Amino acid sequence: MKPITWMYVGAVVLFLMAACSLGLGAFIFLGSLGGASVGSLHIILAVLGILAGAVGIALIFAAVRKTKAATTTQNVTLNVDLPADVNVEKMKCQSCGGVLTAKDITMVNGAPMVTCPFCETVYQLSEEPKW
Repeated sequence: MKPITWMYVGAVVLFLMAACSLGLGAFIFLGSLGGASVGSLHIILAVLGILAGAVGIALIFAAVRKTKAATTTQNVTLNVDLPADVNVEKMKCQSCGGVLTAKDITMVNGAPMVTCPFCETVYQLSEEPKW
């Protein structure tokens, strides 16, 4: 498995442990509030409940940090291989006739899109048939 997958599995385990710790802490804290108080037992139970809740919150914080560290950016470079019989000409805008450069052409959803820097017209670049 990929390391990123293991990070997500670890985050899910931490979230489950946090939910159990928060639930246990709430039950212990609520149990310390009601009923007969025997010596200082209810104070110890209240502190133990608050401590379990704090551990749950710390586990949630750790799980969120692990998943945020797993996100990475990925750069994709597209190289176009042209056949040998291609004649390179200056490209001109279909609307205003301005000269276009390679930086004016971008790939959007797999289709080459031209953005004219002069008239700001956006259109799809189409390849003419070779016959």
